Amino acid sequence: MRVGAFILAAQFPGQGQGEALHRAVRSAEVAEQSGLDAVWLAEHHFVPYGVCPNAVTLAALLLGRTRRIGVGTAVSVLPTQHPVALGEQAALLHLTSGGRFTLGVGRGGPWVDLEVFGTGLAAYDHGFPESLDLLLRWLREPRVGAAGERYAFREVAVVPRPDQALDFPDSAGAANPGPPVVLACTSPASVRRAAERGLPMLLGMHCGDDEKAEMVALWRTAAREAGRDADEVAAVEHVSAGVVQIADARRDAKETLTKAMPGWLQQGLGAHVTVDGRYRAMRDPVAYTELLCGLHPVGEPRLCADRLAATAERTGISRFALLVEGSGDLAATEENVRRLGAEVLPQLG
Repeated sequence: MRVGAFILAAQFPGQGQGEALHRAVRSAEVAEQSGLDAVWLAEHHFVPYGVCPNAVTLAALLLGRTRRIGVGTAVSVLPTQHPVALGEQAALLHLTSGGRFTLGVGRGGPWVDLEVFGTGLAAYDHGFPESLDLLLRWLREPRVGAAGERYAFREVAVVPRPDQALDFPDSAGAANPGPPVVLACTSPASVRRAAERGLPMLLGMHCGDDEKAEMVALWRTAAREAGRDADEVAAVEHVSAGVVQIADARRDAKETLTKAMPGWLQQGLGAHVTVDGRYRAMRDPVAYTELLCGLHPVGEPRLCADRLAATAERTGISRFALLVEGSGDLAATEENVRRLGAEVLPQLG
């Protein structure tokens, strides 16, 4: 089982943006010290839900600050950026970090971001498959050209090529093919899109085990229908996002989150603005916090380990990206990460 920290750089009420970013960086540093497998970085624009606007940029900083831990984006929002530019950045981080970078991508939402960056609502509504396929080609081929609806350009050389690593072969001893790519999935259509391309899924923290198990089953069916062989299907490792809060008693862990998270959710989610004025219902912050506490490892270390093991058994997922900053406090977040490494991981085997 591989357990990592999910970091949003969340700005809680009364905090400055620099404080949120400092906590994000420290969380990643402590995660490496504590033996976690990876850190996963979110990106958001113009809202205090998360004040990191570019997960790849923050990943570059953290790869330079660490030596062992994997660093991934969860996710880089593809409709707001050019897939070739993102591919170049991913290749650069892959090659210079010794293969520790994972590129997570997603469709995002119909936010005003699309207007600000000039990509338009069409990039969200129907342009995602074209962008995703262009990105994957950039990471897998030596030369790439495009003749699509959104992107059309003559063939150019891929520089740097992700497969040009000199010193980090994969687990089978072969030349490393490039950075792993995972796809955020929230609907049957996105699950099929991931399966057809052989991409692992990143599943959201709002989903329970039964829903995630159904999505994994759909992915496997769609992958087989797309012609992928049984060994390839079995080898894919999906990622489950969640929340973790560790205390000596479950009531204390839950109280920490129910005191801090609703204010952050109210402020952060409420700040989203749609690009076209469409109505988007916001979750009730208190009810959502209660839901997350019920779904995920929130409580004493033994309970947290049992909850992760149960999710792995029910869903077949053995990689986790767990939100560690739900307290909103730097010292409490660092303690939470250390306890995850020292008291939960050893019980998972």
